Amino acid sequence: MTAVLFTCAGQRVDIVDAFNRAGATTIAADANALAPALYGAHHHVLVPRVHDDAYIPALRELVQQHDVKLIVPLTDLDQVTLAEARDELGTLVLLPDAEIVERLGDKYLAHVLFEERGIDSPPTWLPNGVPGDASFPLLVKARHGFGSRHIYRAEDRAQLGFFLGYTPVESIVQACLAGEEFSIDVFCDLDGRCLNAIPRTMIESKGGESIKGMTIRDERLIELARDVAEKLKLVGPANIQCFREADGTHYVTDINARFGGGFPLPLAAGGRYPELALALARGEQPEPRLGDFREGIVMTRFFSDLSLTRNGDGTLKPLTPAE
Repeated sequence: MTAVLFTCAGQRVDIVDAFNRAGATTIAADANALAPALYGAHHHVLVPRVHDDAYIPALRELVQQHDVKLIVPLTDLDQVTLAEARDELGTLVLLPDAEIVERLGDKYLAHVLFEERGIDSPPTWLPNGVPGDASFPLLVKARHGFGSRHIYRAEDRAQLGFFLGYTPVESIVQACLAGEEFSIDVFCDLDGRCLNAIPRTMIESKGGESIKGMTIRDERLIELARDVAEKLKLVGPANIQCFREADGTHYVTDINARFGGGFPLPLAAGGRYPELALALARGEQPEPRLGDFREGIVMTRFFSDLSLTRNGDGTLKPLTPAE
């Protein structure tokens, strides 16, 4: 079986489980012994924190120990680090080029990148660059990070000044779009060719993650996602977020170069993204299957839990009913 290493495993039990079902040998790594996804993998390891000099050497040791063929980051925290160290790691890292990863992680640089590649994006400025004739409302958004933290809606210039002074993080200012928001889960091969794109509605989100949504067959969104993914040479999974305005124009606001929080929905709709990832790890070249999914699949997410007990060696293990 193909060995897959998941980094910053965190709470993404759903992704680890999906790769288990797809036939992978899974290894989950995290710095926190209470990360639930650790205990869903065949093997799990505690590693140094991302910015520790020992982080990449620890991952490289796991690659060699388990003959890992594929590394899949599950959060944004180590994406740039992994993309820059892919040669040192000595195996396939499921990420685009480091420059693309870095720019997508910075909302202002992402906006500039979109404009460079001919991708429509809402007007976006650094705080000192907002033009005098900018139309309100405007959004003050964290320049870095994820989870929709530190977003404020300014109705006029006085509120804009207040929120820019109030927010505790480096920020950008962006036009506030009035249209409907969509997410599109894509998967691309190692050459940046889009293999599939599955649009979904954003029925409800919490903390920046979709918790309710439905797959839709919208050819314009599928083509938009293919075009965006191939212009950026994305590799592996990505989540493209966009708005459709009243005149039919689409504006891309964010791209996460990883499996999104709504991963269960494209999985349930037949996207088979874990199988595509494993095929790439085996050196195969899957053909595009755009539009190959079930529409009308509704996802509603919920919290779950995992009880642990102490192992004999001082580590933790899942509590079994017999215990």
